[in-house]
Amino acid sequence: MCADTYTEVSKQSWFSRLGGAVKGILGGLLLIIVAFPLLFWNEGRAVKRYKTLQEGAGAVISVSCDSVDQNNSGKLVHMTGLAQTEEMLTDPVFGVSRKAIKLRRSVEMYQWDEDAESRTKKKMGGGTETVTTYTYKKVWSESLIDSGKFRQSGHDNPGAMTYQTYELVAQSVTVGAFSLSTSLIAKIRAYSAVNPAEGEGPADSAAIRRQPGGFYIGADPAAPQIGDLRVAFSAVEPQVISLVSGQQGVSFEPYVTKNGGTIQLLQIGEVSADEMFLTAQRHNKMLTWALRAGGFLMMLLGFSMVFKLLSVLGDVVPVLGSIIGAGTGLIALLLSLALSSVTIAAAWIFYRPLLGVALLALTVGLALLIRRKMAAARPD
Repeated sequence: MCADTYTEVSKQSWFSRLGGAVKGILGGLLLIIVAFPLLFWNEGRAVKRYKTLQEGAGAVISVSCDSVDQNNSGKLVHMTGLAQTEEMLTDPVFGVSRKAIKLRRSVEMYQWDEDAESRTKKKMGGGTETVTTYTYKKVWSESLIDSGKFRQSGHDNPGAMTYQTYELVAQSVTVGAFSLSTSLIAKIRAYSAVNPAEGEGPADSAAIRRQPGGFYIGADPAAPQIGDLRVAFSAVEPQVISLVSGQQGVSFEPYVTKNGGTIQLLQIGEVSADEMFLTAQRHNKMLTWALRAGGFLMMLLGFSMVFKLLSVLGDVVPVLGSIIGAGTGLIALLLSLALSSVTIAAAWIFYRPLLGVALLALTVGLALLIRRKMAAARPD
């Protein structure tokens, strides 16, 4: 039986590291170049979404789901009601049936998984020695893990899963007198566990054990073996929803605002229009900050790759290389902060001038700080 850990030692020469650092400069420059339009576009996207939701909040009207008023066709409406269907969804393999909006079969297989942990030491002369420890553990996974890519053989997973995760979706879902569009049905994701009833199960039931919430395919659920499967079911049952969308006859489609933005919101439960728009604005802010962070980190990584060559050159004496690396890391951080701020400020000046001027002033301060740091680091 193979051990569950495997250690590998690899060495890299100084010249090899130099070659990698030179190649990394190109990749770093590409990351920096991509970060600029990403940050600029994100600010425009955020402003457009904010204005879209503001316009929608002022135009929305609340209507009853009990009857259809054709005079509201083309308008932005808000309604609350029970989303339901008359369709019976049946899993084609396991025969589990429910009158539900969605029926999902989740399949997991017991497999080997590989984790790697590396420690790198610098050597005199600029080379490095890396000790990598690979740890193998057994996990339940919904996706197939390719053991052919493992560093050590002997931890073999099956090449395929007998059953796959699968989902059925009702074609006709109504809320009172209205029919939900496919895009709105897709937004209903409140799943609850389904316990298969007696008589539900595949024809080859002798090879499949029934267990709470689904089925087990293997010799003993208490002692799983590699390749064993467990199958669970969940469903989106009929439930109360609230939506904001453009009414089109007896159905809905995204509402288009004056600036070309679209609105189609859905939440579970009885939620007012004001609350739904507040939630949408919060999501917009969260996405905006996430993309800002992504652009900044992309730029930081890019500058770190560009400056990597300097620390590798200094690694002929490891201590010197570490000092240079710390210094270039600080410069990369300050440059990323400054250039990210400049880009966001430029976008704000373009999209919202008052905030843009304030941010530009902050950016000038950062630029002066970078200049002072670089001047202090320059030899006399």
